[in-house]
Amino acid sequence: MKLYLVGGSFGLREFAQIRYDVQKLHGKVDPSLREKLKRNNVTLESEYEKLETSDLDNWENIRGPRLWEDSKTVQQQQREAARLKTV
Repeated sequence: MKLYLVGGSFGLREFAQIRYDVQKLHGKVDPSLREKLKRNNVTLESEYEKLETSDLDNWENIRGPRLWEDSKTVQQQQREAARLKTV
């Protein structure tokens, strides 16, 4: 019984290590994508500043289309309703 416990823990560690090694080999990032990510200068502070300037108290709940509805017709109806509200 103890042999199974000890052997199982070592076997599990080896299988897990193989899994991580394979992910490391196949997880290479495309160089063009890597350059695009380097140019992206989004920081936590910049996102926080965007949230500070936005007005979170006055917002409108906009319903998205249901699975059985066509999104284009729902958007058209919402635009018409918004246009009629402003008129």
